[in-house]
Amino acid sequence: MAEIIQKDGTWAFDGDALRLTPGRDKNVSLLRRELGELVVPIGALAGVSFEQGRRSGRLRLRLRDGADPLTQATCGRLAEADDPYQLTVQSDRYGVAEYVADEVRSALLLEQVPPEPAGGYLLPGPALPVSVSAGDGTASFDGDQVRLEWNWKTEDAKAAAGPRALPLAEITGVEWQPAAGLENGYLRFLVRGAPITAPPKYDPNAVELWGFKKDPLMALVAAAVQARLPHPAAPAPAVVPQQRPAPAEEPAGGEDHDALLRRLRELGELRRDGVLTDEEFALAKQAVLRRM
Repeated sequence: MAEIIQKDGTWAFDGDALRLTPGRDKNVSLLRRELGELVVPIGALAGVSFEQGRRSGRLRLRLRDGADPLTQATCGRLAEADDPYQLTVQSDRYGVAEYVADEVRSALLLEQVPPEPAGGYLLPGPALPVSVSAGDGTASFDGDQVRLEWNWKTEDAKAAAGPRALPLAEITGVEWQPAAGLENGYLRFLVRGAPITAPPKYDPNAVELWGFKKDPLMALVAAAVQARLPHPAAPAPAVVPQQRPAPAEEPAGGEDHDALLRRLRELGELRRDGVLTDEEFALAKQAVLRRM
């Protein structure tokens, strides 16, 4: 067992997985404390590094692309303090940090972990249910649907429609962007059949973020949803063209004349609406005329 214990947290490696436990120090970020302990299998790792500084150093894990829903959802935009795959190391523990890094590297070589992107998530993502209040609303996810509720700071145009309930089956993607400088951040859900037509401030499927303390927690909601969406490496479902049903034949003989006229009008409407092609309309019309 290779282990390093610091105020910032504890990393323990048993040869198969790294157990990352956030520290209890007041300087440990809110996101890391809420995320809790992570168990990272060796197969999810692409590498490890240790950087020394004058007063402190930093252990860093590099995960394989597509192995972790949190990394996938945040796209490298997490601040260093919020990144659960980094550990601040005091100068008197540099030797231990180097030892842990060497043990992980040796295991990667021994296990011959491929450098290619993972074909599926190897970490489960944040525990459910998860709910975060920040910016202009509250985002909650229970595994089946996302619920968005607004507060008094929400723009009237967005709040007017009331709370939003987005079934997971209708969500095609999730975007998380932290506030940077004068630019506000956001958590946005991409919904099937609802193209993006407004900035997050007015988008009913987005929570706008203003750079306050709880903003990074929205990344937990993003990661929890990301973990339950199709993996980016999964093949796209095949599109099977639908067969247009042939126009129904009218029963032979005995039709009411008015009913046949109504049928002709219906066929004309179907052609105008694009349901029937000109050829299909002509065939169906001839069938009706023969019965008249």
